[in-house]
Amino acid sequence: MTESFLNARTAVVSRPPAPAKRWTRTRIIGHVLVAFWAALIIGLLLDLYAAWDIVLIQTYGPKYWQGLVTTLTLVFSSIIFGAILSVPVAYGRMTKNRIGSAIAYAYVYFFRGTPLIAQVFLMYYGVSEFRGFLETIGLWWFFREAWYCGFLAFALNTAAYQAEILRGAIQSVSVGQWEGAASLGISKFVTFRKVILPQALIVALRPYGNEVILMIKGSAIVALITVYDLMGYTKLAYSRTFDFQAYLWAAIIYLLLVEILRHIWDWMERRITRHLIR
Repeated sequence: MTESFLNARTAVVSRPPAPAKRWTRTRIIGHVLVAFWAALIIGLLLDLYAAWDIVLIQTYGPKYWQGLVTTLTLVFSSIIFGAILSVPVAYGRMTKNRIGSAIAYAYVYFFRGTPLIAQVFLMYYGVSEFRGFLETIGLWWFFREAWYCGFLAFALNTAAYQAEILRGAIQSVSVGQWEGAASLGISKFVTFRKVILPQALIVALRPYGNEVILMIKGSAIVALITVYDLMGYTKLAYSRTFDFQAYLWAAIIYLLLVEILRHIWDWMERRITRHLIR
């Protein structure tokens, strides 16, 4: 009887209800800010719908597409070239050779410490001051084109950032990995390629994605040196129509492009880290 009485009492015992959330000052401010941004986005969409101009889309839509292709070509070609250049720079940052380390450090310090727009201007306007010398050595054909100058400035800039990403990722791998491979008689090159690099890429993948997104958004700078990328054609459309929709559509395209890249990087990260999921 005592056991049945205890079971009955146990059955009626339940967890106390969760305390009600209080409307604190922080919570109120958060809701107000969310409502403000929601109202702003809805207002922009309504204004865009009210000011819809099909002639503008038909006239400059193909131009925007050409500019988008130019932007993607410029960014990804500079990122690939920068990735190749970042390998010796990262090696120079990690080497014990003082001269090599100093050169790599100066390179990274300059390109990470100065604005990208200044680097683009120096490449386009500054190098042209040496036209006679460039014509003598046969390189003027490269530096007289704005696209090539933008490509080189972007590649040198992203190489500095990618070198630091790669260096940090390699140094994040435990020294015990090198020692374990050496104890098995594995060469340093094979150890780096099959043991260290795969682990370093997992660490570096997210920073690499951030660098790609920053380059996509920073590529609008080349419109200032007469490259007709997405922003270049946007400026052209606005100068002829004075319709703010030109810039609004460009912002939407950039936003969609960044969102697509973000999802691609998320998929890649899940793919290469699937063995870490328990």
